[in-house]
Amino acid sequence: MSFARQLLRTGRAVRSSAYNPVHSALNGRGQAQFVNAARCYATAFERSKPHVNIGTIGHVDHGKTTLTAAITKRQAEKGYANFLEYGAIDKAPEERKRGITISSAHIEYATDNRHYAHVDCPGHADYIKNMITGAASMDGAIIVVAASDGQMPQTREHLLLARQVGVQRIVVFVNKVDAIEDKEMLELVEMEMRELLSSYGFEGDDTPIVMGSALCALENRQPEIGVEQIDNLLKHVDEWIPTPERDLDKPFLMSVEDVFSIPGRGTVASGRVERGVLKKDSEVELVGKNAAPIKTKVTDIETFKKSCDFSQAGDNSGLLLRGVKRDDVQRGMVICVPGSQKSHKKFLVSMYVLTKEEGGRHTGFGQNYKPQMFIRTADESATLNWPEGSEGEKEGRMVLPGDNVELVCDIHKPLAIEQGQRFNIREGGRTVATGLVTRILE
Repeated sequence: MSFARQLLRTGRAVRSSAYNPVHSALNGRGQAQFVNAARCYATAFERSKPHVNIGTIGHVDHGKTTLTAAITKRQAEKGYANFLEYGAIDKAPEERKRGITISSAHIEYATDNRHYAHVDCPGHADYIKNMITGAASMDGAIIVVAASDGQMPQTREHLLLARQVGVQRIVVFVNKVDAIEDKEMLELVEMEMRELLSSYGFEGDDTPIVMGSALCALENRQPEIGVEQIDNLLKHVDEWIPTPERDLDKPFLMSVEDVFSIPGRGTVASGRVERGVLKKDSEVELVGKNAAPIKTKVTDIETFKKSCDFSQAGDNSGLLLRGVKRDDVQRGMVICVPGSQKSHKKFLVSMYVLTKEEGGRHTGFGQNYKPQMFIRTADESATLNWPEGSEGEKEGRMVLPGDNVELVCDIHKPLAIEQGQRFNIREGGRTVATGLVTRILE
């Protein structure tokens, strides 16, 4: 019996932090949506088109969720999606009340050429750390900019984060053009966005920029700026964002994003598969957060509420784990082939410290700096120091905004860390540094 059917039968679900295609009701707030969705989905996931993970990013209230709803409506008319209204995406009571998205919502749709998993990322500064997990799942992105505002603080921070988690190409949707009468204003917004994209290492001159109104598309008004521009946007997404090459030959690894329980069946861990292929009934290990790995077996696999015989790199999947308690599994752990990963606490990092103009710290920091490290789906307290015997340590040197430095990082709880892994450092609600793991120390 699939997870969806099991939840239909029991009508019960246990807490989760995000709306996910695998389990759209991992908490009580989304349970009704999950039940409705479960009734209309097929039981088997078909891999008939190339799969791409994409998302909407950008400043709060610029129309990301409205655009996502408009895309599902337009594609539903073509038989490529289930229409999700704004309230079904922006679903938590506190989100509806404040009119903002807090957790990253995942939606499924297709075009003539591709199958998409779409993550609608929060734009509010207080919740931007949830966007990091969403961005970490993206192969490409649509950045939404309100024509009435132009670029704003979260526009810039989202672009930086997208770049740091490996997003190579972005399509720009300039929204709310129905509120602008002066065409020169739209030209100015386009020019500023091209400059901003170039400053963050994207192809600013060549990036497609689509002008439209998501609300008009949603309400079937002014098709020239509404549904026609949704079609135009998806055409550019198909053409501009490349189909990623999936790493299928390496040992399976999935970073846990959410965990929930199904009464009578067990614990389900969900996330995006980073690499490899996993078949049903395979032996796996849960690595991270604990001194020793937890051995278990995957007895069922689901992708977009549809049962699968296997899960592969790029999929957003839910794995049913045998004999594992809900409390044994934590966000930030990895599920992997036995023996392929080890937990580490201490490692050498090479990192760039953001300047004040880039949204970083205004001042430098010294020894025993204690920020939060975001690596894969983990959010862990860290301590940063100069390497022992280095000039920085001997001289008691400060690390200043704009510096490229090599430091020793010691995290509070062990994680599955690999050489070359990217991470972000955050403090006080802002990203202050970004970098790579260069060497494992212990």
